[in-house]
Amino acid sequence: MSILVFGKTGQVATELQRQSTDVIALGRDQADLMNPAACAALIAQTDATAVINAAAYTAVDKAEEEEALATVINGAAPSAMAEACAVRDLPFVYISTDYVFDGSSTTPWNVRDAVAPLGAYGRSKLAGEKGVRAAGGRFAILRTSWVFSAHGNNFVKTMLRLSESRDALTIVADQIGGPTAAGDIAAACLKIVEGLTAGQSGGTYHFSGGPDVSWADFAREIFAQANRNVTVSDIPSADYPTPAARPANSRMNCTDLQTDFDIKRPDWRASLAAVLNDLKD
Repeated sequence: MSILVFGKTGQVATELQRQSTDVIALGRDQADLMNPAACAALIAQTDATAVINAAAYTAVDKAEEEEALATVINGAAPSAMAEACAVRDLPFVYISTDYVFDGSSTTPWNVRDAVAPLGAYGRSKLAGEKGVRAAGGRFAILRTSWVFSAHGNNFVKTMLRLSESRDALTIVADQIGGPTAAGDIAAACLKIVEGLTAGQSGGTYHFSGGPDVSWADFAREIFAQANRNVTVSDIPSADYPTPAARPANSRMNCTDLQTDFDIKRPDWRASLAAVLNDLKD
């Protein structure tokens, strides 16, 4: 098996390369997602037996000003990839997001719950989901949340950086979700590819770390595990305004993924410990 991966330096793409020697990772210089047709052409020519799209426009706030660009990268490009995969009957995995929901539910989101993105980023990812489904091939859409790793920009690395100069921080406490390590997402993607290749039917799935927590409690655990003496005070989202609205409830029901692919929800606290050790090294 060989897996063509769109993305090379992002959090999940980096972990895919670390975990599998079967991965052929394409950077922006080889596969520009602003050119969906060129991405499709690469799939038409590849000898790979499966495709994972691990590249995306992820600047949530900036997307409010660049929605057209975000929609090409997150919507049109994966749609074109999925169509090219369908022509060749290649399994395709598309990583999506909790931002396709509006966060208004008081219970974990189910896969079949109505979507209603609050902002441009969520709309662009939803466009990708619709295109992947419409392509009619073998696919899995993996919605995930609060991604962190030792690579790139993420909440864990931001908290560690701030702790170098601050002994007290105010963190939003009324947004609840499941922090998810990029390494866990990569492992899930690889297992899904194996299942799809073996004939398992796919669909849309949720995957996030457990237990669900607030950003404030996530920060507390980061500081505790990193032995950083930082006091965290809870604040509401209203006290930390951002250009793009965030879902208040990002909790996701992940049981479908376990039922279909035997992929259990990972404990993000254990994954955090591994990431912190990775950063030390």
